[in-house]
Amino acid sequence: MKRFWKQAAVAEGADGWTVELDGKPLRTPARHALAVPSAALARAIAAEWNDSGETVDPRTMPLTGLANAAVDRVAPASAPFAAGLAKYGEGDLLCYRAESPRELRARQDQMWDALLAWGRRRFDVDFETTCGIVHVPQPEATVRRLAHAIAALDPYRLSALSVLVTIGGSLVVALGVIEGAIAADDAWSAVTVDEQWQREQWGADAEADAALDLKRRDFLAAARFVELLGR
Repeated sequence: MKRFWKQAAVAEGADGWTVELDGKPLRTPARHALAVPSAALARAIAAEWNDSGETVDPRTMPLTGLANAAVDRVAPASAPFAAGLAKYGEGDLLCYRAESPRELRARQDQMWDALLAWGRRRFDVDFETTCGIVHVPQPEATVRRLAHAIAALDPYRLSALSVLVTIGGSLVVALGVIEGAIAADDAWSAVTVDEQWQREQWGADAEADAALDLKRRDFLAAARFVELLGR
């Protein structure tokens, strides 16, 4: 799609903060008016549109994409959407440690133990950990309480949580970002321990690095989206 507007601006409306393109409200792909709950997020979305070149590239507008998803996909079906994300609590990345080498296992323990400890305190749950990739069931109370925490989130935070957990594989880390308990860069380091280890051992791989960079961009954009929403 070619650029058809000169200026994107922010306006306050009955349903929150909106973005206008030359005075006309920005609409989602499903033709809903795009409204977000914070002025800071609306300004950042407007900046994406103002910074666009002559051709609209959705890949350069991650905040717009997350807001669109919140309005079009999440809001009409928040309960089932949240339930789907809660399933990640049954197989959290942090609960599966390497059997070898010892150096990798030590790095996982160093980075992941503190995050699980935060999850235990915050949600009053226990986690079962294991070595290897064979599935280990989590306590029923853990799954239920994590699901309850997710169900309490609004559609905008659910939209961001979806990106954080699907890319990172850890519901604990994703919830930590949502709650402001884990910095975005620290969260990314935690969910890519294995990838960084492989790179250190075997050297850079251009294709793998490019794919990881794209994931990092989307992960950090989701974290920024949450920050712009406010606490």
